[in-house]
Amino acid sequence: MYPGAHAAVTPDKPAVVMSDGSETLTYAQLEDRSARLAKLLHDTGLRHGDTIALLSENSPRYHEVYWAARRSGLYVTAINNHLAAPEILYIVRDCGAQAFIASTRFAQIAADVVNEAPEVRLRLAFGGSIVGFDSYEEAIARTAAEPLEDRRVGGDMQYSSGTTGYPKGIRTPLPERSFDDPMDPLAMVFGPVYGFDTETVYLSPAPMYHSAPLRFSAVIIALGGTVVVMPRFDPAAALEAIERHHVTHSQWVPTMFVRMLKLDPKERSDYDLSSHRVAVHAAAPCPVEVKQAMLDWWGPIIYEYYAATEGIGITMIGPEDWLKKPGSVGKPFGDVRICDADDPDQPELPTGSAGLVYFAREELPFTYHNDPDKTRKAQHPHNPGWGTTGDIGYLDDEGFLYLTDRQAFMIISGGVNIYPQEIENAMTMHPKVADVAVIGIPDPEMGEQVKAVVELMPGVEPGDDVEQELIAYLRERIAGFKVPRSIDFAESLPRTPTGKLMKRVLKDQYVGTSR
Repeated sequence: MYPGAHAAVTPDKPAVVMSDGSETLTYAQLEDRSARLAKLLHDTGLRHGDTIALLSENSPRYHEVYWAARRSGLYVTAINNHLAAPEILYIVRDCGAQAFIASTRFAQIAADVVNEAPEVRLRLAFGGSIVGFDSYEEAIARTAAEPLEDRRVGGDMQYSSGTTGYPKGIRTPLPERSFDDPMDPLAMVFGPVYGFDTETVYLSPAPMYHSAPLRFSAVIIALGGTVVVMPRFDPAAALEAIERHHVTHSQWVPTMFVRMLKLDPKERSDYDLSSHRVAVHAAAPCPVEVKQAMLDWWGPIIYEYYAATEGIGITMIGPEDWLKKPGSVGKPFGDVRICDADDPDQPELPTGSAGLVYFAREELPFTYHNDPDKTRKAQHPHNPGWGTTGDIGYLDDEGFLYLTDRQAFMIISGGVNIYPQEIENAMTMHPKVADVAVIGIPDPEMGEQVKAVVELMPGVEPGDDVEQELIAYLRERIAGFKVPRSIDFAESLPRTPTGKLMKRVLKDQYVGTSR
């Protein structure tokens, strides 16, 4: 379904509500504004397969832009608003954005970006003015909400950091089906499993630039429910939002569970959570003790899925199965194969043996935009339809999947993927750094935190002043959430004679040998 189908029946029903009460967007408003924006994009010259870039805090504008892209056959790229200007500029150029829509909360960085990207045809600012941008509100107000002749559906193209340190776009082919086709594939998968319908009130506490909050919110709207969006996550405010808005469904990352569990027990018990029927979590492995504590508190309403922005496959597990299989991410929808991570030429590994997790399909459902090498690395060398995102795991004798590690030691902190090499590359050129390795170490709240281990140049003495100098150096070059929380110094880093960093040796010094 699409907003217009629900607007025709329940025009005044809230489609999107900001949890703090700052704004409500009805189905009629969403339909009208997304239709006007779609026409404006078309009048500007954007056509099927072109891209819109969006830089914003959590806002109802996310949904207007997303549905305008869907009804225009366009891709929308929602940009992490914590990135630095060079990173945002790279994404805008790499995705080939023909339109850039930005909130005035990021006015300076947006102005800097478009100043370096003259190829962007349409620049719209909402919430105020930005130098070099037209007013979003005025532009859509003067555009008619006329339906487009080409009704092929659009989608999203999200970016995640690549092993080279540059973000990579995850591009899936746009389907040929019509925008108003009622059979939305994601809604067909998740709707029955989680009970999404027109009565659903779905709490989205995470940043909308992540694929899961964006796509799940779209599923709720496709099915005629209401999305309650938090401006930012706060543990007490999340509980208050469940009570105030009579939330029935929600989605979280494990770090949010940890922060809610750390609230004073009396404060936790002050909120009426009786409307809450399904709490979904994903994005990062959840410690067994954390999930058990949440089940003890909220009851058997916690569901988990394992998937990726790449859309290669999915596993799901409900509370009853998880209590029997603690730590599992569930059974796959489709075919999962476990292969030797170091030697994919070997046969598939037997039950219980950990290896690289592949979802086996006839054809890889995505490509990494402008990066055929990375795309090839995501494919099995002899079965190109088998795709992996580099997770290490094993299947038990009943077909339940357990994840044990990440290939290339990607760090997951607070549900966000952080690639060490990007940080290493940014620090390597500092004049006091001879060698550097970045790893993830356990963090009781964030799951993992970023740790840098540095070998200094001869004659440079380690100390707090050098540590702070390096951290300040990184803050000028990469997003703040990627900067190491702490830096240790070593006389030398473990490397092979050929120069390969033996990161497992280093990581085991901090966290011990893992399975």
